[in-house]
Formats: sequence, structure tokens, C-alpha cells
Amino acid sequence: MRAVWLRDFGAPDTLRIEDTPDPVAEPGQVLVAVDFAGITWIETMFRATGFGPFPKPPMIPGNGVAGTVVAAGSSAERHLVGRRVVTGTGGAGGYAERVAVDARHVIEVPDGVATDDAAALLADGRTALMIMEAAGIRTGERVLVEAAAGGVGSLLVQLAHAAGAEVVAAAGSAVKREATLELGADIAVDYREPDWPQTVRSSGGGIDVVLDGVGGAVAESAFTLLGTGGRMISFGFSAAAGWPEITDEVAAERGIRVQRGVFGPPEEQTRRTTEALALTAAGRLRPLIGRRFPLDQAAAAHTAMENRAVVGKTLLAL
Repeated sequence: MRAVWLRDFGAPDTLRIEDTPDPVAEPGQVLVAVDFAGITWIETMFRATGFGPFPKPPMIPGNGVAGTVVAAGSSAERHLVGRRVVTGTGGAGGYAERVAVDARHVIEVPDGVATDDAAALLADGRTALMIMEAAGIRTGERVLVEAAAGGVGSLLVQLAHAAGAEVVAAAGSAVKREATLELGADIAVDYREPDWPQTVRSSGGGIDVVLDGVGGAVAESAFTLLGTGGRMISFGFSAAAGWPEITDEVAAERGIRVQRGVFGPPEEQTRRTTEALALTAAGRLRPLIGRRFPLDQAAAAHTAMENRAVVGKTLLAL
């Protein structure tokens, strides 16, 4: 099979496609013929710097795939053969034509959900739903979504709108801002502009909830928009930005709850992904897929993500 290997940390061109022996499903595993592999921001950070919870090189990157089960490791998993599924890989192996995965983590893709949509929802769908629960958004609240045209952010715009909130989307280009308005945002601002917090205030006042997917100075500016009783959920950041420098003491003085990261045990993640797939099957949630790159263009996909040149989720298509 063809697979993309990372043998040393560095620039995107360290990702190179190689002929690789097919994996074999052991008992408790199934073999998935991959149609789409998801790319996450943390995978680009890992490739560049080694930051992330993944095996060290040499390795095949990719922590989530969607495709069809083509073999089972034992009779206990045989009922999954022929089924369309979406699944995590355990941290590696996804940028390949086939991958052997733990059968316990396989989720069947419902009828009416496209396989690429399922791939886009695997990590981002569960993350968005956990963020929404942590934020406790109520009808009539004003919610700021940073990186609102990203994979998670575009889902949060839809979910916050469905919860009855007024949604302020912060995104870094005119194309991205337009995309958020189409998804249900009421207002879209450019967080690259130095006076963007004032633009938010002048458009309707302060903010009740900040959903922070950027970190650094952008998140710190967003924090100033919150009043007493506000909530800030930080769920992502770039390597250069890092978590926002907001101390617990400052947050407490202003009566604001700040949460860094959203986590859950494997069973919770599976439940949330299943929920996101069901919402999509019902027409209530739509993943925004910006680009689908061929497997042999994995380096170009990472480059596009690092340059913030894509809207929504980026996938490898096999």
C-alpha cells in the first residue's frame, strides 16, 4: 500500500509517500480501507516540533480515518466487514491506504452521512459538542467564536446559533467571514485588525461566552469583552500563540470562569462523535470541508493549513 511517512521533524516536505507493507488486523482489530484521513492542527505542530501525544518518528501520521472495513482479526469482529466506519487510529497510521484499528473504537457511519463528512466530524464533532456542554450557552446570550471558519469553529457557530445565542464570528479573511455568516453567525469580525474588540462592542455590547480556538493575544483581547458571569473555553492555539496568559486570580476577580482544554474518556469521545453523526444525518449539523488533498500531497495539505489558506476541515482523499 501507499503511506505517508514522517521520519524526522521539520517542514511539511518531511512528509513523503512510500510503498509500505499492508497492516494485518490482529484479534480485536479490524482492517479499514481508508477513503478519507482527517488532518488536525496538532498534527501539523507535531510534524514541525514534536509537540503532541503521538509516537515518535519514524511513523505514519494520522489519528482519524473514514472508510470501509475489509478484514477482521477474529470472528468476533467479522460482523463489521463491509461496513462504512469512522475511527481513531490510536495516534498513528491514518495517512495510508489501509490501517488496522481497535474494533472497540469503530463507529458505523449512518445512512445519509457522506464518508468525507464522517471523517470531518470524528475529532471536530465530538470536540465541538464537549465545548458546548462546558460553556453552558443559554438562549439570548452573546457568544464569540474564534477561528470560526475552522473545523471546530464552524461547527460551534452552528451549534451556538441552534442554542439561541447571538453568534459573533472572528475569522481571518473575508472569505472565512462570509462562510461563517452562511453557517448562522450574526456578525463576523476580522481578529487581525487591532481594533476588532471595539468593533464587537459597537455592534451590540460585550460578550457572555468566548469559545477560544486561537490563543495568545487574540484570546486575551477576547477576554476583555467578558463581564461578570462570563465563561471562556480555550480549546486550541497555534504553536506561536500558546494558551492565553490569563491567570486564575484575574479571572476570579472579574467573576469569569476560564477553562483550558476539553477532555473526555474514550467512551465519552465515542458517544459525542456518534451524536455529531446523528445530528448530521438529521440535517442539523454540517461539517465545513475546505479542501481534499490526494494522499501524495500530504505536505501541501500541511502547508495550506499552516498558512491558514483553507476554510473548515482539511482532508486527505484516497
